[in-house]
Amino acid sequence: MPLLIVKSLYEKFESLILELYSNPLSRMGLIIITGFILIAVAAPLLAPPNYPDPYKIPKVYSSEPLPPSSKHPFGTSGPPGYYDIYYGVIWGTRISLRISLIVVGVAVAIGVVVGSISAYFGGIIDNILMRITEVFLSLPGLILAMAIASMMERSLQNMILALIAVWWPAYARIVRAEVLRVKNEPYVEAAKILGLNTYRIIARHILPNSIYTVLVIASMDLGLVVLVASGLGFLGLGAQPGTAEWGIMISEGRNWLLQGAWWPVFFPGIAIFLWVLGWSLLGDGLRDVLDPRTRKRGVLV
Repeated sequence: MPLLIVKSLYEKFESLILELYSNPLSRMGLIIITGFILIAVAAPLLAPPNYPDPYKIPKVYSSEPLPPSSKHPFGTSGPPGYYDIYYGVIWGTRISLRISLIVVGVAVAIGVVVGSISAYFGGIIDNILMRITEVFLSLPGLILAMAIASMMERSLQNMILALIAVWWPAYARIVRAEVLRVKNEPYVEAAKILGLNTYRIIARHILPNSIYTVLVIASMDLGLVVLVASGLGFLGLGAQPGTAEWGIMISEGRNWLLQGAWWPVFFPGIAIFLWVLGWSLLGDGLRDVLDPRTRKRGVLV
């Protein structure tokens, strides 16, 4: 039985990848994201780690930024950073992948639990959980993240916690709406008549048929999370200075932009742009594959 389940999952995954690859836009997104993942995995080979902390960019002391060269392919930043931009972009890919997976993964998990319980049981439980959710949704996400991050010590972990606090309420609302749509379907009523317990009904019959919208939004949020995290880093509310995080690199390099040194801002900026673009294109393709209602003659609508 376990082998049959693994085989079935593999076949579904293979079919999903083939369908995504058949669409030019989602294919481009898939290629971009695959490239970033490969860079993150191969970071120790592409940029030998700076021990003891590989996420701290090695110092390159110079009175002004050095332009791209064979020794420093993306150039360097002058004071106050004194860092090698190529190293920061490569290891920043690992940090971005870590931030996006943790924030979206935890936010989805919390949202699924809160949203499914709220919709399935209804009544006072629904009211309490949704009022708590609406408290978080009532404030602009970036402002709330800034407020939470500013109350804690500046670190990558605290920034991740602030982003999780901002991200989970939206998933709770989405899951609640989807569960409300599914829970009165005939197959759910049949499961209740057969005497299946509540946990099994939710896990086996409701969530698998209401999770597609969450998957599509989560795939796009994997890019958006890094954009917001870079904004917090730029404002000084993210990781410590000198960390290989794209927002911090742009913040420390922006002072040299008006003096003609474009490279301290350009390379981390283009990395953020491609990251968000890749996940957005992939999310659009995933929406088209998982929800055939959005198809129109093979074109995303």
